[in-house]
Parts: sequence; structure tokens; C-alpha cells
Amino acid sequence: MESRAFFLLRAHEGFPMASVACIGFLKVAAAVLLLAASVSSSLSPDFYSKTCPSALPVIRQVVEDAVRKEPRMGASLLRLHFHDCFVNGCDGSVLLDDTANFTGEKTAGPNVDSARGFDVIDNIKAAVNNACGAAVVSCADILAVAARDSVVALGGPTWDVQLGRRDARNASKDDANTQIPGPFSNLTTLLYSFQTRGMNLTDLVVLSAAHTIGQARCIVFRRRIYNEYNIDFNFARSLQPSCPSTAGDGDSNLAPLDHLSPNQFGFNYFMNLLMQRGLLHSDQELYNGGPADNITKHYALNPTDFYRDFATSMLKMQSVSVLTGNQGEVRLDCRKVNS
Repeated sequence: MESRAFFLLRAHEGFPMASVACIGFLKVAAAVLLLAASVSSSLSPDFYSKTCPSALPVIRQVVEDAVRKEPRMGASLLRLHFHDCFVNGCDGSVLLDDTANFTGEKTAGPNVDSARGFDVIDNIKAAVNNACGAAVVSCADILAVAARDSVVALGGPTWDVQLGRRDARNASKDDANTQIPGPFSNLTTLLYSFQTRGMNLTDLVVLSAAHTIGQARCIVFRRRIYNEYNIDFNFARSLQPSCPSTAGDGDSNLAPLDHLSPNQFGFNYFMNLLMQRGLLHSDQELYNGGPADNITKHYALNPTDFYRDFATSMLKMQSVSVLTGNQGEVRLDCRKVNS
């Protein structure tokens, strides 16, 4: 999830555009980057060192317990954080239940029947509130730290999470439906989604490798294993018994996103793509004769670079449109705004 300038025009194929529009986009992109840098400077890995020094160890322990019980939960917590950050920024909005004033993001297409881990976040919030003696740590920060700890628990890299986010007071199902990149997206769409959030082609490739862990439902890869040609024949055939071609038949049946090491965070995600064994259409787009090919190949052959760059790109994503200072609030309960 993941330099961008040379691909700027390609990213807009299919969109009406003139040179003036292109210049306008460059200005917007520059503004986004400046804003992200400004917001990042207001966050700190030591934000809770005085108000609740035990917060991060408590989060890590609950995450480790949950992942030990069910390795897939690590992928689910990481995905929750992605889906939070891509909808109006990393503000904990994905955790909110519906209210009389808004329909939340949980029933949006990218989340319904697939987003999970809410109960683990509830457990973390309760444990942290208890350890701190009050609601000191935001739900948005809990998501960010839990994502990092999930990656580490499954063998991936670590990084110092920047802290100090505040929680949103509302959520939007419509925004979740339009802002989260989908499993059927092509490279142009994927890159545009990242660019509008201050990220680039490298960020797109390296962060897509979050799919080195976790599983996907038949409904999101059925079209690929029956209708696409840039897929290894034996790989496609091995998936078909549990994912019949008839729509509605086995829609919820699961397959690992990385069949080589589904419960181990690593670079096999990229090896799968080189062999045309990406489970999702959006995954294989990263190695399909386009500008992402060389980056994908590099990470397949250089795992140390992948681990380093994944941590770097996560820090970029985690700073997207965060609320700080007097913005937002620190929720007592991650599922609802404070009364």
C-alpha cells in the first residue's frame, strides 16, 4: 500500500483530464503531503508515557493472546486499521455502531460479513481503561498499535507507532463504500486511491503485502479463478472445489490470501504474484506487465527491504488525516461516541 510522479498521468486514465487539471492535482497532492507532515509532527511514540505508561504493554498482551488463540485474528486487526484509515483518516470511525444520526461503516460493502476483531478491540479498550484508571487512550490509537502488534506477533517487522490521535464523533457507510479500494480494482484505481492519501506506488505495493496473512471469501475471488487468464492453472483449479462457479454457492467459503504461509507475515506474498498465484484480482495487478512489476520483483528477492519499507509505509498510512488536539474525543467505549 504504496514513486508516484512518473505514473501520475496513468493513474488518471479513464478520467476526464486536461493539463490544468493535472496541475491542480499536483497542487492538491502537495498539500496533502504537507498536511500529513504537519499532523505527523503533532504525534509522538511517547504520547502516553506520562498519562498511562502501561498502555502499550497492555495492548500488546491482549493482541498476543488473541493471535495465539486464532492466528487469523492478526490479519483481521490489521485489516480493521486499514479500513479505518482509508475512510476519512485514522480516526476510529470503523468501530462505531449505527446511531439515530448516522449509519456507520460496519455494514458497508467492504466490511459487512468480513470485518472482524471488534470484540478484541473491546477487550483492549476495557483493559487499557482499567490500567490507566480512565479513558486516556483513544480507540484510533488502539487500532494503530494493535495493527503493529499483530504484524509482530505473526513474525513481521516492528515500528514505533506515532500516538496522539483522537476519535471521530461520526462515521459514514457511504464513505466506506466509496473510499476503500476493492478486490476487483485495477492498478490505476488502486494507485489513485493511495495518491489521494499522500502515498505512492511503492507504498501501494508494499502495503498490499498485508495480504501475506489472512483469508478471503469465495465471493471476492470467484471471478478470478474462473474467468481470468493471468492466473496459474493448477492454482485456480485447486480453489474451485471450495468456490463453485455458481453465484451464491459457497460465497463465504474461505481461502488463504497467501497459500504458502497464511499465518506467517513474510515476503511469500510477492513470490505468489511472480507465479501468478495472487488470490485477488487487485493483488495480481501488482505483477501484470505494469509499472509495479519491478517493485514487486524487488521485494520478492529482497525480504529485508520489504520488512523495512513495510514499517515505513505503515507510518505514512497511520498519519493520514488524523484528529489531534481539540479535534474529536477519546471515547470511553469504542462502539459509541461519548454522551
